[in-house]
Amino acid sequence: MTQYVRKPEWLKVRLGDNEGFVHTKKIIEGQHLNTICSSGRCPNQAECWSRGTATFMVLGAICTRACRFCNTETGKPLPPDPQEPERLAESVRQMGLKHVVLTSVDRDDLPDLGVGHWVQVIRTLRQVNPGTTIEVLIPDFQGLPELIQRIIDEEPEIVSHNLETVKRLTPEVRSAARYDRSLAVLKQLADAGIRAKSGLMLGLGETEEELLEAMDDLLQYGCSILTLGQYLQPTRKHLPVQAYIHPDVFSRYKDIALQKGFEVVESGPLIRSSYHAEKHL
Repeated sequence: MTQYVRKPEWLKVRLGDNEGFVHTKKIIEGQHLNTICSSGRCPNQAECWSRGTATFMVLGAICTRACRFCNTETGKPLPPDPQEPERLAESVRQMGLKHVVLTSVDRDDLPDLGVGHWVQVIRTLRQVNPGTTIEVLIPDFQGLPELIQRIIDEEPEIVSHNLETVKRLTPEVRSAARYDRSLAVLKQLADAGIRAKSGLMLGLGETEEELLEAMDDLLQYGCSILTLGQYLQPTRKHLPVQAYIHPDVFSRYKDIALQKGFEVVESGPLIRSSYHAEKHL
């Protein structure tokens, strides 16, 4: 029988209901857009939406992969919506965003794995919002260099690809992704002069030694921005939390990561990939 660890007080989050939260919610719902804030049950949704920021998720809300940590629905997705780039760009205009973060589900069902839609979204965003900077949190595109190059060619200010967990746990946590493949994606980004960013979840059963090894691997492959956050089990069907990491330990890991050579580190129980993303420029 699985043993469940009780959630500590520092992880209990209040939902947002202020004017900024409601305004952001109305724009997102009015344009029929998906956000990782909602689909991923992000604990920072209240804070970010109250500030008028959100991470938009393109290519639908159904993923072709079934990672055991992720709350996004798995199944057969609908074809890409050709109107999505325009609706998303208009939402960014209405929200007056100076910096926007984009992510997507994995679309292994598409011939180009969805990269053509990604390109159209980025280009339309720039046309409608020429002063807005862009961060993209991309899937691995099955490690195909020619597809990753198409993202690089659009010159987003930051490209993020999450390693998610340590090498030993990757087969159990991620359904199709590979540890070494993700590192290769980050290396291609860094070699092209792009600021490469990655994130790790803690509390899945990793040891401190394994975490420090993952940090070293990320640095070796050119990653300069790191986020560390607590894994939270979305439902009873997902992997259980093995440990809740105390905020003081997250602070210590931040100091270690900076000493190792990362330029920017966000580290804390509620940190997620796009948290305070605008500051990473």
